[in-house]
Amino acid sequence: MTVLDSVVSSRPATRPANPCFSSGPCAKRPGWSVSALSGALTGRSHRSAEGRARLGDVIERSRTILGVPEGWRIGIVPASDTGAVEMALWSLLGPRPVDVLAFESFSSLWAQDIVSQLKLENARVLKADYGALPALSDVNWAHDVVLAWNGTTSGVCLPSADVIPAEHDGLVICDATSAAFAMDLPWDRLDVVTWSWQKALGGEAAHGMLALSPRAVERLEQFQTSRPLPKIFRLMAKGALIEGIFKGDTINTPSMLCVEDALDSLKWAASVGGLEGLKARSRANLAEVAAWEARTDWVSFLAENPAERSSTSICLRIVAPWFLALERAEQMKVVKKMTAVLEKEGVAFDIASYRDAPPGLRIWGGATVEASDVRALLPWLDWAFAEVSPA
Repeated sequence: MTVLDSVVSSRPATRPANPCFSSGPCAKRPGWSVSALSGALTGRSHRSAEGRARLGDVIERSRTILGVPEGWRIGIVPASDTGAVEMALWSLLGPRPVDVLAFESFSSLWAQDIVSQLKLENARVLKADYGALPALSDVNWAHDVVLAWNGTTSGVCLPSADVIPAEHDGLVICDATSAAFAMDLPWDRLDVVTWSWQKALGGEAAHGMLALSPRAVERLEQFQTSRPLPKIFRLMAKGALIEGIFKGDTINTPSMLCVEDALDSLKWAASVGGLEGLKARSRANLAEVAAWEARTDWVSFLAENPAERSSTSICLRIVAPWFLALERAEQMKVVKKMTAVLEKEGVAFDIASYRDAPPGLRIWGGATVEASDVRALLPWLDWAFAEVSPA
């Protein structure tokens, strides 16, 4: 008897206390309510002394929890992680050849922008299908390298810091939005790191974070790009770094409600043990899914290599023979029907795989999600799949 055979007769008895498993915006921290925003500096200028102080507090609390080294600049920038990545690409790339790793939707977008928008002729795109990484041995670390630490839409992450040489001539630009606050980031081997509040912190969208190493700042000061940059991308003025960006003077007007929410989540992160506590909570969520996947015959991890398996964006493919025999459009209809059943029952919201990924499921396992909720969810996945399976 398979797991599926044993559960189809009735609905599971236990529902997740929090059915929010979306991969962005992600679940709020446990116990959150709108009252957490009651002290927000609404109706005040973000350029007031108090406004700057709160923005600066977000920067310094982020630095402390993530372990960002002294000497790195950290700034709050427009347009979430996307804005932070684009600022880095448009401001820094050009002096060296570029290798970009493309193995899921967003890293593929960075590759497209580098080749088609920036039109860098000395760019190489190292590709891999969903569920795998490009051949890291092919990367030329004398080039600038653009990569995602964790593939938000593929559930594949870099296995360790060792994949990046301790000494490398180019800059390493790292999109870490679904890795920050859940995984170790090797700051001594990275030069630019980006993330947003809406991922592992469970914050509100539209605000990005950009961290620059001294090497990245040196590049900005020495490489004066001739390409036009819109105001929200500009990190330099009159040949000098705009230091105010990294002290709470944001380029455009931030939402002070979002700032208050970010501060709330950062304080919560400290209360659960900082980065070590956050990593442990995320790993516990992955362990729940891994134990279930090992005993379930209709589903498998999209990331085949356990060392490259994400603990945040946990991506699953459906491997039932009848499902695999369907065309992609029909597979997507099955997934849509299954997730609609789960949503109607109030047990899981927004867990279909990303639109460009293989049809399947994606469960956010970041630290704001409780392992008990993941454990309660899994029998419902078996039940819902049985509901949409052929008789």
